[in-house]
Amino acid sequence: MSEHSYAVYVGVDWADAEHQVMAVDAQRQPLEEWGVPHSGEGLTEFTARLTRLAGGDPGRVAVALELPRGAIVDALLDRGCHVFALNPKQLDRFRDRFTAAGAKDDRRDARVLADSLVTDRAAFHRVAAEDPLIIQLRELSRVDAELQQEARRVTNRLRAQLHRYYVQPLAVCPAADEPWLWALLELAPTPGAAAHLREAQLARLLREHRIRRLAAAQLLAHLRRPPLPAAPGVVEAASSHVALLVPRLRLLHEQRQQCGRRLDHLLQQLGAPGEPGQPEHRDVTLLRSLPGVGRQVAATMLAEASQPLAARDYHVLRTWSGLAPVTIQSGSRRRVEMRHACNRRLRQAVYHWARVSMQVDAPSRAHYAALRGRGHTHGRALRGVADRLLRVLIAMLRTGTLYDAGQRHAQHLAA
Repeated sequence: MSEHSYAVYVGVDWADAEHQVMAVDAQRQPLEEWGVPHSGEGLTEFTARLTRLAGGDPGRVAVALELPRGAIVDALLDRGCHVFALNPKQLDRFRDRFTAAGAKDDRRDARVLADSLVTDRAAFHRVAAEDPLIIQLRELSRVDAELQQEARRVTNRLRAQLHRYYVQPLAVCPAADEPWLWALLELAPTPGAAAHLREAQLARLLREHRIRRLAAAQLLAHLRRPPLPAAPGVVEAASSHVALLVPRLRLLHEQRQQCGRRLDHLLQQLGAPGEPGQPEHRDVTLLRSLPGVGRQVAATMLAEASQPLAARDYHVLRTWSGLAPVTIQSGSRRRVEMRHACNRRLRQAVYHWARVSMQVDAPSRAHYAALRGRGHTHGRALRGVADRLLRVLIAMLRTGTLYDAGQRHAQHLAA
Protein backbone atom coordinates (compact mmCIF):
# COMPACT_ATOMS: atom_id res chain seq x y z
CA MET A 1 0.00 0.00 0.00
CA SER A 2 1.37 3.43 -0.90
CA GLU A 3 2.30 6.04 1.65
CA HIS A 4 -0.78 8.26 1.10
CA SER A 5 -3.45 5.69 0.34
CA TYR A 6 -5.30 5.91 3.67
CA ALA A 7 -8.36 8.14 3.77
CA VAL A 8 -8.72 8.23 7.55
CA TYR A 9 -6.06 8.20 10.26
CA VAL A 10 -7.34 7.38 13.73
CA GLY A 11 -5.73 7.72 17.14
CA VAL A 12 -7.12 5.67 20.03
CA ASP A 13 -6.20 6.42 23.64
CA TRP A 14 -6.99 3.13 25.35
CA ALA A 15 -8.88 3.13 28.68
CA ASP A 16 -10.75 0.71 30.91
CA ALA A 17 -14.25 2.11 30.49
CA GLU A 18 -14.19 4.45 27.46
CA HIS A 19 -11.58 4.87 24.74
CA GLN A 20 -10.93 8.36 23.39
CA VAL A 21 -10.84 8.50 19.59
CA MET A 22 -9.65 11.17 17.16
CA ALA A 23 -9.93 10.82 13.36
CA VAL A 24 -8.00 13.05 10.94
CA ASP A 25 -7.55 13.07 7.18
CA ALA A 26 -4.33 12.77 5.17
CA GLN A 27 -3.71 16.53 5.63
CA ARG A 28 -3.94 16.08 9.45
CA GLN A 29 -7.21 18.00 9.62
CA PRO A 30 -9.62 16.76 12.34
CA LEU A 31 -12.62 14.85 11.08
CA GLU A 32 -14.37 13.56 14.19
CA GLU A 33 -13.72 13.05 17.89
CA TRP A 34 -15.70 10.83 20.23
CA GLY A 35 -15.60 8.32 23.05
CA VAL A 36 -16.02 4.58 22.53
CA PRO A 37 -17.43 2.46 25.39
CA HIS A 38 -15.47 -0.70 26.10
CA SER A 39 -18.34 -3.05 25.32
CA GLY A 40 -19.44 -5.32 22.50
CA GLU A 41 -21.97 -2.79 21.23
CA GLY A 42 -19.53 0.10 21.56
CA LEU A 43 -16.74 -1.57 19.61
CA THR A 44 -19.12 -2.78 16.90
CA GLU A 45 -20.44 0.75 16.41
CA PHE A 46 -16.88 2.10 16.51
CA THR A 47 -15.68 -0.06 13.60
CA ALA A 48 -18.86 0.66 11.62
CA ARG A 49 -18.36 4.40 12.12
CA LEU A 50 -14.78 4.22 10.88
CA THR A 51 -15.94 2.32 7.81
CA ARG A 52 -18.48 5.04 7.05
CA LEU A 53 -15.79 7.71 7.42
CA ALA A 54 -13.66 5.88 4.82
CA GLY A 55 -16.51 5.68 2.33
CA GLY A 56 -17.29 2.05 3.07
CA ASP A 57 -13.74 0.70 2.65
CA PRO A 58 -12.21 -0.31 6.03
CA GLY A 59 -8.90 -1.01 4.28
CA ARG A 60 -8.45 2.76 3.91
CA VAL A 61 -8.58 3.27 7.69
CA ALA A 62 -5.29 3.37 9.64
CA VAL A 63 -5.63 3.18 13.42
CA ALA A 64 -2.84 4.01 15.86
CA LEU A 65 -2.72 2.93 19.51
CA GLU A 66 -0.24 1.95 22.19
CA LEU A 67 -1.39 -1.60 22.98
CA PRO A 68 -0.76 -4.10 20.16
CA ARG A 69 -3.47 -6.50 21.34
CA GLY A 70 -6.81 -6.57 23.08
CA ALA A 71 -10.50 -6.51 22.24
CA ILE A 72 -10.32 -3.20 20.37
CA VAL A 73 -7.44 -4.47 18.19
CA ASP A 74 -9.30 -7.70 17.48
CA ALA A 75 -12.44 -5.76 16.47
CA LEU A 76 -10.47 -3.50 14.11
CA LEU A 77 -8.57 -6.35 12.47
CA ASP A 78 -11.72 -8.40 12.08
CA ARG A 79 -13.39 -5.44 10.32
CA GLY A 80 -10.44 -5.07 7.94
CA CYS A 81 -8.89 -1.87 9.30
CA HIS A 82 -5.11 -1.48 9.41
CA VAL A 83 -3.75 -1.25 12.94
CA PHE A 84 -0.42 0.27 13.99
CA ALA A 85 1.14 0.15 17.47
CA LEU A 86 3.56 2.65 19.02
CA ASN A 87 5.80 2.36 22.05
CA PRO A 88 4.51 4.59 24.89
CA LYS A 89 7.94 6.22 25.21
CA GLN A 90 7.80 7.27 21.56
CA LEU A 91 4.30 8.64 22.07
CA ASP A 92 5.67 10.76 24.89
CA ARG A 93 8.25 12.23 22.51
CA PHE A 94 5.62 12.91 19.83
CA ARG A 95 3.49 14.65 22.46
CA ASP A 96 6.15 17.36 22.74
CA ARG A 97 5.13 18.56 19.27
CA PHE A 98 1.83 19.76 20.70
CA THR A 99 2.92 21.08 24.09
CA ALA A 100 6.25 21.93 25.65
CA ALA A 101 4.71 22.25 29.11
CA GLY A 102 4.28 18.51 29.62
CA ALA A 103 0.48 18.67 29.61
CA LYS A 104 -1.25 15.34 29.05
CA ASP A 105 -4.85 14.23 28.63
CA ASP A 106 -6.76 11.54 26.74
CA ARG A 107 -7.95 13.82 23.93
CA ARG A 108 -4.45 15.12 23.26
CA ASP A 109 -2.98 11.62 23.24
CA ALA A 110 -5.55 10.46 20.69
CA ARG A 111 -4.72 13.47 18.51
CA VAL A 112 -0.97 12.87 18.86
CA LEU A 113 -1.37 9.23 17.79
CA ALA A 114 -3.44 10.12 14.72
CA ASP A 115 -1.17 12.98 13.71
CA SER A 116 2.03 10.97 14.19
CA LEU A 117 0.66 8.11 12.12
CA VAL A 118 0.30 10.53 9.19
CA THR A 119 3.78 12.02 9.49
CA ASP A 120 5.88 9.18 10.98
CA ARG A 121 4.31 5.89 10.00
CA ALA A 122 7.75 4.24 9.88
CA ALA A 123 7.99 4.63 13.67
CA PHE A 124 4.89 2.46 14.12
CA HIS A 125 4.68 -1.32 14.12
CA ARG A 126 2.02 -2.85 11.90
CA VAL A 127 -0.19 -5.27 13.83
CA ALA A 128 -1.40 -8.37 12.01
CA ALA A 129 -3.87 -11.08 12.95
CA GLU A 130 -2.12 -14.06 14.54
CA ASP A 131 -2.63 -17.78 14.50
CA PRO A 132 -5.01 -18.76 17.35
CA LEU A 133 -2.43 -21.30 18.54
CA ILE A 134 0.19 -18.53 18.85
CA ILE A 135 -2.23 -16.48 20.97
CA GLN A 136 -2.81 -19.46 23.26
CA LEU A 137 0.92 -20.15 23.39
CA ARG A 138 1.67 -16.56 24.41
CA GLU A 139 -0.91 -16.62 27.17
CA LEU A 140 0.26 -19.94 28.58
CA SER A 141 3.96 -19.06 28.40
CA ARG A 142 3.32 -15.84 30.31
CA VAL A 143 1.17 -17.61 32.89
CA ASP A 144 3.93 -20.19 33.33
CA ALA A 145 6.49 -17.43 33.89
CA GLU A 146 4.23 -15.78 36.47
CA LEU A 147 3.71 -19.10 38.27
CA GLN A 148 7.47 -19.64 38.32
CA GLN A 149 8.04 -16.21 39.86
CA GLU A 150 5.31 -16.76 42.43
CA ALA A 151 6.73 -20.19 43.33
CA ARG A 152 10.16 -18.62 43.79
CA ARG A 153 8.75 -15.97 46.12
CA VAL A 154 6.86 -18.50 48.25
CA THR A 155 9.90 -20.82 48.33
CA ASN A 156 12.07 -17.98 49.60
CA ARG A 157 9.53 -17.35 52.35
CA LEU A 158 9.61 -21.04 53.27
CA ARG A 159 13.40 -21.03 53.46
CA ALA A 160 13.32 -17.91 55.64
CA GLN A 161 10.97 -19.61 58.09
CA LEU A 162 13.02 -22.81 58.20
CA HIS A 163 16.14 -20.76 58.94
CA ARG A 164 14.39 -19.52 62.09
CA TYR A 165 13.96 -22.89 63.76
CA TYR A 166 14.50 -25.91 61.49
CA VAL A 167 17.68 -25.87 59.38
CA GLN A 168 18.16 -29.64 59.31
CA PRO A 169 16.06 -30.22 56.13
CA LEU A 170 17.91 -27.40 54.35
CA ALA A 171 21.15 -29.38 54.64
CA VAL A 172 19.77 -31.92 52.14
CA CYS A 173 17.55 -29.58 50.11
CA PRO A 174 19.01 -26.04 50.30
CA ALA A 175 16.57 -24.51 47.81
CA ALA A 176 13.49 -25.91 49.62
CA ASP A 177 11.78 -26.21 46.24
CA GLU A 178 11.26 -29.99 45.96
CA PRO A 179 7.91 -31.72 46.62
CA TRP A 180 9.50 -34.44 48.76
CA LEU A 181 10.72 -31.81 51.22
CA TRP A 182 7.22 -30.35 51.48
CA ALA A 183 5.90 -33.83 52.26
CA LEU A 184 8.60 -34.19 54.93
CA LEU A 185 7.55 -30.88 56.51
CA GLU A 186 3.97 -32.13 56.69
CA LEU A 187 5.16 -35.39 58.24
CA ALA A 188 7.51 -33.70 60.72
CA PRO A 189 6.83 -29.94 60.96
CA THR A 190 9.24 -29.32 63.88
CA PRO A 191 12.65 -30.63 65.03
CA GLY A 192 10.91 -32.36 67.93
CA ALA A 193 8.63 -34.26 65.58
CA ALA A 194 11.56 -35.15 63.30
CA ALA A 195 13.43 -36.73 66.21
CA HIS A 196 10.67 -39.34 66.53
CA LEU A 197 10.63 -40.36 62.86
CA ARG A 198 11.62 -43.91 61.94
CA GLU A 199 13.95 -44.83 59.11
CA ALA A 200 11.20 -46.88 57.44
CA GLN A 201 8.96 -43.79 57.24
CA LEU A 202 11.68 -41.79 55.55
CA ALA A 203 12.52 -44.65 53.18
CA ARG A 204 8.86 -44.78 52.13
CA LEU A 205 8.76 -41.01 51.56
CA LEU A 206 11.94 -41.03 49.47
CA ARG A 207 10.70 -44.00 47.46
CA GLU A 208 7.34 -42.36 46.73
CA HIS A 209 9.07 -39.24 45.41
CA ARG A 210 11.80 -41.22 43.60
CA ILE A 211 14.68 -39.60 45.47
CA ARG A 212 17.78 -41.75 44.92
CA ARG A 213 20.56 -39.31 45.77
CA LEU A 214 19.81 -39.64 49.49
CA ALA A 215 19.46 -42.69 51.72
CA ALA A 216 16.89 -42.84 54.51
CA ALA A 217 19.64 -43.32 57.12
CA GLN A 218 21.45 -40.19 55.92
CA LEU A 219 18.27 -38.14 56.03
CA LEU A 220 17.45 -39.39 59.52
CA ALA A 221 20.95 -38.47 60.71
CA HIS A 222 20.50 -34.92 59.42
CA LEU A 223 17.08 -34.55 61.02
CA ARG A 224 18.35 -35.73 64.43
CA ARG A 225 21.06 -33.10 64.67
CA PRO A 226 20.71 -30.68 67.59
CA PRO A 227 18.04 -28.06 66.87
CA LEU A 228 18.58 -24.31 66.80
CA PRO A 229 18.00 -22.43 70.04
CA ALA A 230 14.65 -20.67 69.85
CA ALA A 231 12.70 -18.41 72.19
CA PRO A 232 9.39 -19.72 73.56
CA GLY A 233 6.71 -19.52 70.89
CA VAL A 234 9.06 -19.25 67.90
CA VAL A 235 8.78 -22.89 66.85
CA GLU A 236 4.99 -22.85 67.10
CA ALA A 237 4.70 -19.56 65.17
CA ALA A 238 7.16 -20.48 62.42
CA SER A 239 5.77 -24.02 61.97
CA SER A 240 2.26 -22.57 61.64
CA HIS A 241 3.57 -20.24 58.92
CA VAL A 242 5.23 -23.18 57.15
CA ALA A 243 1.99 -25.17 57.30
CA LEU A 244 0.30 -22.38 55.32
CA LEU A 245 3.10 -22.08 52.75
CA VAL A 246 3.44 -25.76 51.84
CA PRO A 247 -0.07 -26.14 50.30
CA ARG A 248 0.51 -23.00 48.24
CA LEU A 249 3.78 -24.40 46.93
CA ARG A 250 2.14 -27.70 46.09
CA LEU A 251 -0.65 -25.93 44.20
CA LEU A 252 1.83 -23.78 42.25
CA HIS A 253 3.85 -26.88 41.41
CA GLU A 254 0.75 -28.66 40.08
CA GLN A 255 -0.31 -25.62 38.06
CA ARG A 256 3.14 -25.36 36.50
CA GLN A 257 3.00 -29.02 35.54
CA GLN A 258 -0.40 -28.44 33.91
CA CYS A 259 1.00 -25.44 32.04
CA GLY A 260 3.95 -27.50 30.87
CA ARG A 261 1.74 -30.24 29.50
CA ARG A 262 -0.47 -27.74 27.69
CA LEU A 263 2.57 -25.95 26.26
CA ASP A 264 3.92 -29.26 24.96
CA HIS A 265 0.55 -29.98 23.36
CA LEU A 266 0.42 -26.56 21.69
CA LEU A 267 3.97 -26.91 20.38
CA GLN A 268 3.07 -30.31 18.95
CA GLN A 269 0.03 -28.78 17.26
CA LEU A 270 2.13 -25.95 15.83
CA GLY A 271 4.77 -28.43 14.67
CA ALA A 272 2.23 -30.57 12.85
CA PRO A 273 2.08 -30.16 9.05
CA GLY A 274 -0.08 -27.13 8.30
CA GLU A 275 -1.93 -25.84 5.32
CA PRO A 276 -0.05 -24.11 2.46
CA GLY A 277 0.83 -20.54 3.41
CA GLN A 278 1.37 -21.37 7.09
CA PRO A 279 5.18 -21.57 7.43
CA GLU A 280 5.05 -21.09 11.19
CA HIS A 281 4.10 -24.77 11.57
CA ARG A 282 7.41 -25.77 9.98
CA ASP A 283 9.19 -23.05 11.97
CA VAL A 284 8.50 -24.87 15.25
CA THR A 285 10.34 -27.96 14.05
CA LEU A 286 13.29 -25.92 12.80
CA LEU A 287 13.53 -23.90 16.00
CA ARG A 288 13.41 -26.94 18.26
CA SER A 289 16.21 -28.63 16.30
CA LEU A 290 18.68 -26.02 17.57
CA PRO A 291 20.84 -26.86 20.61
CA GLY A 292 19.68 -25.27 23.84
CA VAL A 293 16.08 -24.77 22.69
CA GLY A 294 13.70 -26.51 25.07
CA ARG A 295 10.04 -26.09 25.75
CA GLN A 296 10.27 -22.74 27.53
CA VAL A 297 12.61 -21.11 25.02
CA ALA A 298 10.65 -22.36 22.02
CA ALA A 299 7.32 -21.26 23.48
CA THR A 300 8.62 -17.80 24.39
CA MET A 301 10.31 -17.24 21.04
CA LEU A 302 7.22 -18.23 19.08
CA ALA A 303 4.85 -16.33 21.36
CA GLU A 304 6.77 -13.06 21.73
CA ALA A 305 8.46 -12.84 18.32
CA SER A 306 6.03 -14.50 15.93
CA GLN A 307 6.02 -11.61 13.45
CA PRO A 308 9.80 -11.15 12.98
CA LEU A 309 10.17 -14.92 12.80
CA ALA A 310 7.50 -15.12 10.12
CA ALA A 311 9.17 -12.23 8.24
CA ARG A 312 12.64 -13.83 8.69
CA ASP A 313 13.80 -10.43 9.94
CA TYR A 314 17.07 -10.90 11.81
CA HIS A 315 17.53 -7.21 12.66
CA VAL A 316 14.09 -6.79 14.22
CA LEU A 317 14.49 -10.06 16.12
CA ARG A 318 17.84 -9.09 17.65
CA THR A 319 16.44 -5.66 18.54
CA TRP A 320 13.37 -7.09 20.25
CA SER A 321 15.61 -9.56 22.09
CA GLY A 322 17.90 -6.83 23.39
CA LEU A 323 20.94 -8.23 21.54
CA ALA A 324 21.45 -5.23 19.26
CA PRO A 325 23.67 -2.73 21.14
CA VAL A 326 22.91 0.97 21.40
CA THR A 327 25.49 3.50 20.17
CA ILE A 328 25.62 6.87 21.92
CA GLN A 329 27.77 9.46 20.16
CA SER A 330 28.18 13.17 20.73
CA GLY A 331 31.07 15.03 19.16
CA SER A 332 34.26 13.07 19.72
CA ARG A 333 32.72 10.94 22.47
CA ARG A 334 31.27 7.59 21.50
CA ARG A 335 30.21 4.58 23.53
CA VAL A 336 28.26 1.39 22.91
CA GLU A 337 25.87 0.16 25.57
CA MET A 338 23.59 -2.78 26.18
CA ARG A 339 20.04 -2.30 24.89
CA HIS A 340 17.49 -2.05 27.69
CA ALA A 341 14.43 -1.14 25.59
CA CYS A 342 13.34 -4.61 24.50
CA ASN A 343 10.95 -7.45 25.22
CA ARG A 344 12.15 -8.69 28.59
CA ARG A 345 10.58 -12.12 28.21
CA LEU A 346 12.35 -12.52 24.88
CA ARG A 347 15.62 -11.29 26.37
CA GLN A 348 15.42 -13.88 29.15
CA ALA A 349 14.60 -16.64 26.67
CA VAL A 350 17.59 -15.95 24.40
CA TYR A 351 19.84 -15.58 27.45
CA HIS A 352 18.98 -19.09 28.66
CA TRP A 353 19.14 -20.38 25.10
CA ALA A 354 22.70 -19.10 24.78
CA ARG A 355 23.63 -20.35 28.26
CA VAL A 356 22.50 -23.91 27.57
CA SER A 357 23.83 -23.89 24.00
CA MET A 358 27.23 -22.81 25.28
CA GLN A 359 27.26 -25.95 27.45
CA VAL A 360 26.13 -28.49 24.82
CA ASP A 361 27.22 -27.03 21.47
CA ALA A 362 30.94 -26.93 20.58
CA PRO A 363 30.85 -23.90 18.21
CA SER A 364 28.83 -21.87 20.74
CA ARG A 365 31.24 -22.86 23.52
CA ALA A 366 34.23 -21.86 21.38
CA HIS A 367 32.64 -18.52 20.50
CA TYR A 368 31.90 -17.85 24.16
CA ALA A 369 35.51 -18.67 25.11
CA ALA A 370 36.83 -16.37 22.38
CA LEU A 371 34.72 -13.47 23.59
CA ARG A 372 35.75 -14.04 27.18
CA GLY A 373 39.37 -14.19 26.06
CA ARG A 374 38.96 -10.74 24.52
CA GLY A 375 37.93 -9.36 27.92
CA HIS A 376 34.14 -9.39 27.57
CA THR A 377 31.97 -10.08 30.60
CA HIS A 378 29.92 -13.25 30.98
CA GLY A 379 26.70 -11.47 30.02
CA ARG A 380 28.25 -9.77 27.00
CA ALA A 381 29.74 -13.07 25.82
CA LEU A 382 26.38 -14.82 26.13
CA ARG A 383 24.72 -12.05 24.13
CA GLY A 384 27.34 -12.62 21.44
CA VAL A 385 26.55 -16.34 21.42
CA ALA A 386 22.81 -15.60 21.24
CA ASP A 387 23.33 -13.14 18.39
CA ARG A 388 25.16 -15.76 16.35
CA LEU A 389 22.45 -18.33 17.12
CA LEU A 390 19.81 -15.92 15.83
CA ARG A 391 21.72 -15.62 12.56
CA VAL A 392 21.77 -19.41 12.29
CA LEU A 393 18.05 -19.58 13.08
CA ILE A 394 17.10 -17.02 10.42
CA ALA A 395 19.28 -18.83 7.85
CA MET A 396 17.53 -22.09 8.73
CA LEU A 397 14.09 -20.50 8.41
CA ARG A 398 14.94 -18.98 5.03
CA THR A 399 16.23 -22.26 3.62
CA GLY A 400 13.81 -24.53 5.48
CA THR A 401 16.57 -26.80 6.79
CA LEU A 402 17.07 -28.40 10.20
CA TYR A 403 20.09 -27.64 12.34
CA ASP A 404 23.16 -29.68 11.36
CA ALA A 405 25.72 -29.71 14.16
CA GLY A 406 28.37 -31.36 11.98
CA GLN A 407 28.07 -28.77 9.22
CA ARG A 408 28.22 -25.86 11.66
CA HIS A 409 31.22 -27.37 13.43
CA ALA A 410 33.02 -27.74 10.07
CA GLN A 411 32.22 -24.12 9.21
CA HIS A 412 33.53 -23.01 12.60
CA LEU A 413 36.81 -24.89 12.06
CA ALA A 414 37.16 -23.39 8.58
CA ALA A 415 36.68 -19.89 9.95
